[in-house]
Amino acid sequence: MTHSTVRTIRQEHAALSAMLRSIVRLLEQHRKQNTLPDFATLRAMLFYVDEFPEKRHHRKETELLFPKLRARTPMSRDLLDKLDGDHARGERRIREVEHTLLAFEMLGESRREAFERTVGEYVNFYLGHMALEEREILPLAERVLTEDDWHDLDQAFAQNRDPLTGHVADFEYAALFTRIVNVVPAPIGLGPAL
Repeated sequence: MTHSTVRTIRQEHAALSAMLRSIVRLLEQHRKQNTLPDFATLRAMLFYVDEFPEKRHHRKETELLFPKLRARTPMSRDLLDKLDGDHARGERRIREVEHTLLAFEMLGESRREAFERTVGEYVNFYLGHMALEEREILPLAERVLTEDDWHDLDQAFAQNRDPLTGHVADFEYAALFTRIVNVVPAPIGLGPAL
């Protein structure tokens, strides 16, 4: 049986993956057309990455899921330490991406390559991180956590769900997510406007 926490994590990973790939795709399109991207849209997309996955999704994994796994099994402790380290470094890395975007916007074409490289590195880092969680941690959790553990996790993960998975948790973000969803390229689209 797949627990709602696992479904929520996978849905949030899918939304983030689509967002990250969409950023890369937008940059590729503008490079091919030799045009500058819409910086406001890129800022909105990066704000989403910083606001939800970095501050909410990771926090729930680090503060709730990972401690329960550590308490139930010595397996994968090194991996959990690595993933916690990724979470800690993620905030610094998104700041680097945001800074290189600002440099590109303010200084122009001479900073495009640095921004694209920083985005590419961040996207690869994040996709690898999520794949590791889905391949190693979620199956381990399904095997070793108790029903009481899952009850606690399911309640916690049901709060503050990612709006890009169709769960508008806070009206404050509705305009942001409508804007992002409406500008993402169709083949990678994130779903209907909210």
